[in-house]
Amino acid sequence: MAQIIDGKAIALKIREELKEEVEELEKQGVTPGLAVVLVGEDPASKIYVRNKKKAAEKAGIQSFEHHLPEDTPEAQLLELIERLNRDDSVHGILVQLPLPKHIDTTRVIEAISPDKDVDGFHPYNVGRLATGSPLFEPCTPKGIMELLKRSNIEVAGRDAVVVGRSNIVGKPVALMLLSQNATVTVCHSKTRDIEQKIGGADIVVCAVGRAEFVKGEWIKEGSVVIDVGINRLEDGRLVGDVEFEEAAKRASHITPVPGGVGPMTIAMLLANTVLSAKRTIKG
Repeated sequence: MAQIIDGKAIALKIREELKEEVEELEKQGVTPGLAVVLVGEDPASKIYVRNKKKAAEKAGIQSFEHHLPEDTPEAQLLELIERLNRDDSVHGILVQLPLPKHIDTTRVIEAISPDKDVDGFHPYNVGRLATGSPLFEPCTPKGIMELLKRSNIEVAGRDAVVVGRSNIVGKPVALMLLSQNATVTVCHSKTRDIEQKIGGADIVVCAVGRAEFVKGEWIKEGSVVIDVGINRLEDGRLVGDVEFEEAAKRASHITPVPGGVGPMTIAMLLANTVLSAKRTIKG
């Protein structure tokens, strides 16, 4: 039976470590600051923003919240981002996605200074990641790599399969696994013989957003399964992208849903904000 990778416990430990780092920074006259911008009333986004604010404040990070109405013009949002770019008390800027349809998401992401892009979505940061010299790594992929590291799972020389090719998880985590010397295959909706490809993997990272898409019987004995998906079934249960019960019988390590990758995303957002604050001292 697989060993459960407890993302909740690991994220808590990281947040405690960050609190100590923040205390050290404060002695040098710097308090890390995170600005979170929410446009509109999306219920899920409001919960995310509230959780991020709470986590930031617990770690001693200043939280600046900007809640704009749904009909805010794009120009006004860009103006706010420009103001935050110039504000020395703000070390990280996060614009909560999705944005209302009348706002160009790409333009907004590109307006954030790469030095404050703690989400790691700016094309400059994506390019740095692709060339092996990252400034800020995207939070969920960074959290996945941290889970592997803190669970003492060797990545170098292993065959890794990433299921899903999104810009937020699939592509960046493939690049990060590659930078740690794994041999990486990316599978997606057009992949042939996906079952065989997953069945040959030492490490499987699944991020497709489809409930129990990866069957437990596809998993190779002794492999590591990182399940990024979180899907609500009709009966109200939350499940991942992997058939957990069956996969856990074969895998050596597996993340649960919930309580696996999810808590790491916010922890890494805070870590990137602290990193940004540290760079202001060095720079």
